[in-house]
Amino acid sequence: MPFENKLFEDQKFEKIACAGEDLGYKEFFNCIFEKCDFSACQFSGALFADCKFIGCNLSNVKVDNCGFQNVEFRGCKLLGLVFAQISTFIINWTFKNCVIQLCDFSRLDIKGTKFIGCQINDTDFFDANISSGDFSDSDMRGSKFQNTNLVGADFRSAKNYYIDPTHNRLKDARFSYPEVLALLVPFRIKVEY
Repeated sequence: MPFENKLFEDQKFEKIACAGEDLGYKEFFNCIFEKCDFSACQFSGALFADCKFIGCNLSNVKVDNCGFQNVEFRGCKLLGLVFAQISTFIINWTFKNCVIQLCDFSRLDIKGTKFIGCQINDTDFFDANISSGDFSDSDMRGSKFQNTNLVGADFRSAKNYYIDPTHNRLKDARFSYPEVLALLVPFRIKVEY
């Protein structure tokens, strides 16, 4: 197994299939993971700093107390992850062209997080701070926002979102027509054009 050590620096891991393995309490600095299968792995207590996940399967990974510092997920599948239980010390990450489904980002302070070109379906953002977040070109079908700080967030090219303005902070958030009309759904207003 390529992950026997506790500390990994400046390494590239390609096409590693380690589904169900325990990578808990390991530290990864400036590492690249490309086309790896981490499904159902244990990442609890691990630290990823200045790392990139490219085309990886991270479905059902356990991330309790896992740290993500300056991490990029590109073209990854993230299914069923409870990010609400990660280490909250310096969360800094970007998601590009990822499938994010049935995940939980609740109660996290992830200000400025970029979700670019992602499918973010049936995912929870309850009580989270995503102010200045960027959801450009993302499909938000079935995702839920409740008591979420979305001040200054960019939804201009996002679609299929449902955000109740009476239960979320939306000051200076940016939206585009016609998707912005979804903000009127809780008011049962009929718009004719």
